[in-house]
Amino acid sequence: MIRAGSHRAFLRPPILPHRWFAGKRWESISQRPGSDRQVIHRTCFKYRLTDLRRLRFPGAVNSPFTNVLAFVRPNEKDAMPTFRVLDQEGMVMQKDKEVVVAQDEAIRWYKDMLTVSIMDIIMFDAQRQGRLSFYMVSAGEEGIALGSASALDPTDVIFAQYRETGIYKYRGFTLDDFMSQLFSNRNDPGRGRNMPVHYGSKQLNMHTISSPLATQIPQAAGAAYALKLQHLQNPQSPPRCVACYFGEGAASEGDFHAALNIAATRSCPILFICRNNGFAISTPSLEQYKGDGIASRGVGYGIDTIRVDGNDILAVREATQRARKLCLEDGGRPVLVEAMSYRVSHHSTSDDSFAYRAKVEVEDWKRRDNPITRFRKFMESKGWWNEQQERETRSVLRKEVLAAFNRAEAEKKPPLRAMFEDVYSDLTDESQDQIKQLGDIIDRYPEEYDVEEFEDGRKGLDP
Repeated sequence: MIRAGSHRAFLRPPILPHRWFAGKRWESISQRPGSDRQVIHRTCFKYRLTDLRRLRFPGAVNSPFTNVLAFVRPNEKDAMPTFRVLDQEGMVMQKDKEVVVAQDEAIRWYKDMLTVSIMDIIMFDAQRQGRLSFYMVSAGEEGIALGSASALDPTDVIFAQYRETGIYKYRGFTLDDFMSQLFSNRNDPGRGRNMPVHYGSKQLNMHTISSPLATQIPQAAGAAYALKLQHLQNPQSPPRCVACYFGEGAASEGDFHAALNIAATRSCPILFICRNNGFAISTPSLEQYKGDGIASRGVGYGIDTIRVDGNDILAVREATQRARKLCLEDGGRPVLVEAMSYRVSHHSTSDDSFAYRAKVEVEDWKRRDNPITRFRKFMESKGWWNEQQERETRSVLRKEVLAAFNRAEAEKKPPLRAMFEDVYSDLTDESQDQIKQLGDIIDRYPEEYDVEEFEDGRKGLDP
């Protein structure tokens, strides 16, 4: 375990003089008799006060009066700092900091990151060979997934985007599970209805990934509110939170703002974890926003916020541990974690990133700062890892990934009837007619419709 830091690492917005408790306001922000004579003893803004009375307008309850006309200018404020434990050479930056990590646990994190990295390379090449329709890699962001996953409770609910493969791996998603979904075979819990990389697992408390950008963020806020109400109804149950992942590009969607606002006003126990990798497909972050990243938006919504080095798995883990603790305090509250990284891969197999950025820039990031390499250096400094272990582990993991690949590719697709099922509890008359029509077309043009790759072939349409 890593000894957590202090609450001071988080930028905490001002406390408003009202609270939500069990869905009711227990203190009003209305103007009270005599409150205009309340003396201001301190203020977070360095304005000269000419009227020592507190403004009690409901929309800005902590704002003091001033006769100085001055605009708050973003470029006059310091950027939010980025929390880091390890430097780029894998050494602990704060010499007197006690970083206690069990050797077996560290090796597990490292192997999980290696597994994701190796699988990404194999599946990317498989798509280029035409054996897979689509794929998205997590290269450069493995530390965010594993670091945060290791700090969450298995009962916490996950809403992922599409670079959280490491979280699935850490929680128990097997290589066969990954491959079955990627090949949409009959072992895929989604029954082949989703694009590749859209994983999900009810058993692991991980909602299925969806394609539309940012839709998971308000859904996650709603799920967190449901967890809050469940705990109020049954206080003896262990408190749980929601962890919602998204990229900085998704934070440009309106869903992001709606989700943060409702989570803040309803005090929902949710961790918003933003992977800021510098690019929203082909749009660099400098063209996405002009403010101080995504973290500054959390403060604007009244949310405790921290920025962390996403290439430092120990920093991500420690920040997530503390964020989860804050998230569950006082009945629940949202926390925003912005994890900084660099997307060294193409956005997906549908993208050629060298059309909008220099290849030398990508190679420089690979060489200079990589979450896997940094953590390997840390383990080597502890005597837990060496070059021989590296070669042997990579060889074993590659064989395991390829074996799962071959098994999944050889499996049949789900039966044709599965296209019509799981929408209604019973098939409608319209669905029954469509099944019959599809069967008639296959029977009429057997040379045009080869259905042998589906389980039970043509018979797969039968009830």
